[in-house]
Amino acid sequence: MVLVDRARFPRDKPCSEYLSPEAVRLLDRMGVLADLERAGAQPLYGTTVFAPRGSAVTGRFADARVRPFREAGLSVARRILDQRLMEAARDAGARVEEGAAVEELLHADGAIAGAVVRDRLGIARPIRARVTIGADGLRSVVARRMGRRRHGVPARLAFVAHVAGVPGLEGLAEMHVGDAGYVGLNRIAPGIANVALVIPRERASAARGNATRFFFSTLEEFPRVRGRVNPDGLVRRLLVTGPFAAWSGRVVADGAILVGDAADFFDPFTGEGIYSALRGAELAAASVGTVLGEGGIVTARRLAPYRAARRAAFLGKWAVERLVGYGMLVPALFDRAVARLDRRGLGHTFIGVTGDFVPARAVLNPWFLSRMVL
Repeated sequence: MVLVDRARFPRDKPCSEYLSPEAVRLLDRMGVLADLERAGAQPLYGTTVFAPRGSAVTGRFADARVRPFREAGLSVARRILDQRLMEAARDAGARVEEGAAVEELLHADGAIAGAVVRDRLGIARPIRARVTIGADGLRSVVARRMGRRRHGVPARLAFVAHVAGVPGLEGLAEMHVGDAGYVGLNRIAPGIANVALVIPRERASAARGNATRFFFSTLEEFPRVRGRVNPDGLVRRLLVTGPFAAWSGRVVADGAILVGDAADFFDPFTGEGIYSALRGAELAAASVGTVLGEGGIVTARRLAPYRAARRAAFLGKWAVERLVGYGMLVPALFDRAVARLDRRGLGHTFIGVTGDFVPARAVLNPWFLSRMVL
């Protein structure tokens, strides 16, 4: 197995850096969890959501209707997480090529048969493979070459920074929803917070020229964030990613599959990115391992079980993501839903669903949905 990554590790990456309890379980199964905790990963016991008109609801994983793997998720810098995962790949026998970019896909007998890779010295060469796995993110080269890559609405971008001295983060993540976007706060290390501002692409055009100044001034528009995030506390340069709401019309092709953001990514509000990548990788490993053991050309038909497994694993969560993402476009309705979740004691269940351990059907049913809005 050859693993190719454009980056050289360790490196920073724009991300909410949030791990749900189920993502924590997957990392434990991989044998890397203890190392992450020793490296400073911070516990997150749930999330408080602040709505645009003043309503708020707190959900704690431990109080959800289903018992999680552990009572806390984690917040850990991608610089730490990705480096440890890269080491785990090497330990498992993968040949890792850092600083190497995929430029094109190779084809043979009508199937994808590897990729043309340009290494850190600028030398391009083919790497042939019976199965090519595209796990190369929102701007996936593999996904674009496979075709049917689409972008939809809401088209949002995220501005992400690490800031010291943000008060009030005691084991809970915070999501602050406004009329034109939202802010996520979670403690990434002792005394340091991950601060993510997510706004529509058209609004983000105002950041040209001085994105950092735009970032801190826009944070002040959120009442319960105002005054808490000091520009002088910036400890890592501002990073930008997006637009989101990207998906691929097909996640399998003859000789190739897509995993994680390369397959689809709607919006970061529910913190699905890392869990979806880890769980999708598990599903991919199971399907690819089976077909490689059988020999012959790996056709899309033979990889169809992976597509079906992804649908079974993620369909409910896709619906919940869209329920939240589109709901934010109607601030009054979003505020009403948050108020009712709090008043009726439903916040723990909802946060459990976003934490990946409560089934999505717990909220995607007439009783729960009616209690949210009526």
